[in-house]
Amino acid sequence: MRGRKPWLRGLSCVATLLGGLLVAAAPSASAATRYEAEDATISQGAVESNHAGYSGAGFVNGDNVAGSYTEWTVTAANAGTATLAVRYANGTAADRPSDVSVNGTVVAAARSFPATANWDTWATVTLTAPVTAGANKIRLTAAGAGGNPNLDWLEVDVAAASTDYQAENAQLSQANVATNHTGYTGTGFVDYVNTVGGYVQFSVTAAAAGPASLTFRYANGTAVDRPLDVTVNGTLVASGLSFPATANWDTWQSRAVNATLNAGANTVRATAITADGGPNLDKLTVAAASDTQLPTIPGQPSCSNITATGLTLSWGASTDNVGVAAYDIYHDGNKLAEAPGNVTSRALTGLSPATEYRLSVFARDAAGNVSPSSAQAICTTLSSSDTVPPTAPSGLAFSSVTSTGARLTWTASTDNVGVTAYEVRSGSNVYATVTGNPPAAAVTVGGLACDSPYTLTVVARDAALNTSAPSNAVSFRTSACSSDGGTPSSVTGISTGWSIPWGTAWMPDGQTALVTERDTFRVYKVTPAGARTQVGTVPNTMTTDGEGGLMGVAVDPAWATNHYVYFMHTASEGNRIARMTYDGSALSGYTVLVQGIRKNRYHNGGRLAFGPDGYLYASTGDAQTSSLAQDRNSLNGKILRMTTTGAPAPGNPFGTLVYSMGHRNPQGLAFDRNGRLWEAEFGNSSQDELNLIKPGANYGWPTCEGTCSVAGMTNPKASWPVAQASPSGIAIVRNVVYMGALRGERLWRIPINGDTESVGTPTAYYVGAYGRLRTVTKVPNADQLWMSTTNADNNGGGGPGSDQIFRITIS
Repeated sequence: MRGRKPWLRGLSCVATLLGGLLVAAAPSASAATRYEAEDATISQGAVESNHAGYSGAGFVNGDNVAGSYTEWTVTAANAGTATLAVRYANGTAADRPSDVSVNGTVVAAARSFPATANWDTWATVTLTAPVTAGANKIRLTAAGAGGNPNLDWLEVDVAAASTDYQAENAQLSQANVATNHTGYTGTGFVDYVNTVGGYVQFSVTAAAAGPASLTFRYANGTAVDRPLDVTVNGTLVASGLSFPATANWDTWQSRAVNATLNAGANTVRATAITADGGPNLDKLTVAAASDTQLPTIPGQPSCSNITATGLTLSWGASTDNVGVAAYDIYHDGNKLAEAPGNVTSRALTGLSPATEYRLSVFARDAAGNVSPSSAQAICTTLSSSDTVPPTAPSGLAFSSVTSTGARLTWTASTDNVGVTAYEVRSGSNVYATVTGNPPAAAVTVGGLACDSPYTLTVVARDAALNTSAPSNAVSFRTSACSSDGGTPSSVTGISTGWSIPWGTAWMPDGQTALVTERDTFRVYKVTPAGARTQVGTVPNTMTTDGEGGLMGVAVDPAWATNHYVYFMHTASEGNRIARMTYDGSALSGYTVLVQGIRKNRYHNGGRLAFGPDGYLYASTGDAQTSSLAQDRNSLNGKILRMTTTGAPAPGNPFGTLVYSMGHRNPQGLAFDRNGRLWEAEFGNSSQDELNLIKPGANYGWPTCEGTCSVAGMTNPKASWPVAQASPSGIAIVRNVVYMGALRGERLWRIPINGDTESVGTPTAYYVGAYGRLRTVTKVPNADQLWMSTTNADNNGGGGPGSDQIFRITIS
């Protein structure tokens, strides 16, 4: 088998839904239809039978090349949403992702097919996709050089047939049939009059009483939402259902709601509730009710068969109203593996020796609903029996020195088992890591500070984490700095004894700042010299035993008159944005402004910032349910923009709190001199991002991680491998973005190119010097930053009280 990136570091987390505009229907009651792989069309592969456990006459073994594929011809009795289940085996140690397409359209790019225990062990990957009535071509195309996994069968279950009701045939009040825009179905569409009270009423027939999904196809070429009240047989089932703006009047999207129908005749009415009237309506589609129920929490996980590089994780089964499709396994906030929904254990391989793993399990159904987190299993791998370190690299040399980096080459090391990585170091600080099988004996080191001296060595590492002696040292000085924006010139420690200081907000007079502690729920005021005094706690806050708790803080620009401050925190039902009164000495008067932001152990977002427009901005994570990031009607995976009462701010692109979407776990928010919003967010396993946020833009998660070429997705302005960043807070000083890195343990400097939308070359400071950097905040009326650490969290291992706040001067 050809070598590829280890699957534990390279798993791609791709949503099983196609986005918030697709209505996911519950699977039909009929049995799924099975299509054997050996009967499919095969390109660059063969039918084989040399492994056990397959069904039918054999399985398909594709060639180890990108582009090899297996394609089934599938017959659907009706158009609708199909649940696709692919049975496969992957006896390598690496993921074998595949692009899944239906009738030539990719519905899941690089869908993960993780390693199974061996080639005789079969697992199932499940996703949903739209199909047409009659014949459909479903193709799995290898996305990497390793090819596809071995494929046994595809099972297809199409949701129950739906019925379309054309709007032009409905009963209309203060609305008219029109044909002056393209893309409608039937003979026309309905154009509401711009007034309150206009309606479209459909006559719907149901074969039996029960829940149903009502999907309205609409267009809204304005810049504002046009909500509707939806009633069924005179009973209100959706108040003010949002119909956000579409790209123009020729662009049609779908909006769905569940409701209960009577057997026989029903009336479904959609009534405009604002002076703008309703959107243009094309049709109503009635089908089986959407599955919105979360699976139950999986039972307590436990570890067995622990070795130096692996273990078996077992857990109690989750239940679901339709069925559990898969389990996702996380170490802290990073996904390690997944398992089919019909099993309750998973062998994890490729782990590091003598390392503590904090493992959680999440259940997921075919509609993409994800359960809350299981309890954690804390397990430590054994020390390796391999105690022989690699030989030291030799002949280290440098070339191509620039202001931000240099090229290094060396003679490769040898090892009794095999070298797995090289680390470029300055003392104990790691500036670059080279992996591979074997890893290359050369690397271009980037992110160095300009006009600075460096002395570097290289060490070799094997799979048992044995490290060689260092190579010979090389010394050089990077080229001169650009004068734009200044550079960090000094660091001063001003306050110690903190435990995960998460958010910092300066008071308008610049004489004190408010600082939150995530896990203690305490709020302190801190002077510029570092003296601190507790001013209170935030009520109703609770931890998630992960990344939730008391997070962001923001001070009202009008604090002098209203004394308001704002907090984002985790509560019993989810994440909240709350307001309190602060008189300069104590907090009081807790008021909830926003609820309905789902929480989970990880991916809670949490940053708050006031913009120059006077509105409050908030970052929210996807709560480990990646499909929420693409759902406009969810508050998760978004940047929110609101008034100081928690209402949607005027001019929001969809008429809701949502300002931008497609975010995984956004953490940093800062405004530049032109009032533009910049944001930093955690990637999954590949790329972290710095984004320039625009209203209504879609930043791609989970379809994209880092830069991609998918239409409708907005690419980041800069990105980093996750080992170099895991960004949290950001601040802007003299048109330069400063970004704190948790896992990367460094401060990134990213200059904005004048007033353009591009950035210059990022450079790194303080690599490994202070540990995990959480919050970076500009000091008022000074070219200075405050930078806080969170070494006391699970990943830092420093223990309570080990965190600090530093002051950085920019010159």
